[in-house]
Amino acid sequence: MNPTHTSSRRAFVASIVAAASTAMATRLLGQATPQPPMSRTLRDIVVYKDPNCGCCAEWVKHIKAAGFKVNVQDTKEMETVKRSYGVPKALDSCHTGRIGKYTIEGHVPADLIVRLVNEQPKAIGLAVPGMPMGSPGMEGGRKDAYQVLLFDSAGNTSVYAKR
Repeated sequence: MNPTHTSSRRAFVASIVAAASTAMATRLLGQATPQPPMSRTLRDIVVYKDPNCGCCAEWVKHIKAAGFKVNVQDTKEMETVKRSYGVPKALDSCHTGRIGKYTIEGHVPADLIVRLVNEQPKAIGLAVPGMPMGSPGMEGGRKDAYQVLLFDSAGNTSVYAKR
């Protein structure tokens, strides 16, 4: 057998094994997987927030950096905004966004908003209840584990991602 052919085959097999191992490790470790580019028609997001909320402003910076075109609406009527867009009280956070037909409640990572828009599940939207440390806009000295929840009009939730 030709030694060059054997080396090429070994290199090819090694590259397949490496790619499969990376994909498996990414899934097992819960790391974000690369997402396809966001739909050009669904990159505009409206964010409702209290005008004095610093973490909301930091979250807006996070989603702008990810390529979203953001229209910030400062309001003191956050309770009314949340209920009008179907956010159950148990999922409340400090700001609420709208992108296409979806509601984004709280410190949802930008890559998961892209995933939501691309997958188009039957749901009201995504929520990160409360204000977990380490979530986008809440960076600081520690990073708490948190869940990003998909919620529907009946108030049902499921874990969309863990961070």
